[in-house]
Amino acid sequence: MVWIESSRSIGANIAESWAKRRYRAHFVSKLTDADAELQETQHWLRRAHAYEYLVAARQDELLARCKAIGRQLGRMIQKSDAFG
Repeated sequence: MVWIESSRSIGANIAESWAKRRYRAHFVSKLTDADAELQETQHWLRRAHAYEYLVAARQDELLARCKAIGRQLGRMIQKSDAFG
């Protein structure tokens, strides 16, 4: 399941960003990478539903979680100075 790989990468990029939080540009760069992986995860979830690997209710649940994570990432990026 491809979305599992990209979803794992979200957390890995967040962990890397935390290690680089003293350097705003690096911190934001890794958070942006995490957001890109989040977008990829959403894409694969939609494809999985389109090809009937996921039922609509499960897809909706997972996409809602993605949306919440995306909002958190967005806030972290907007307030990146607070993490240094």
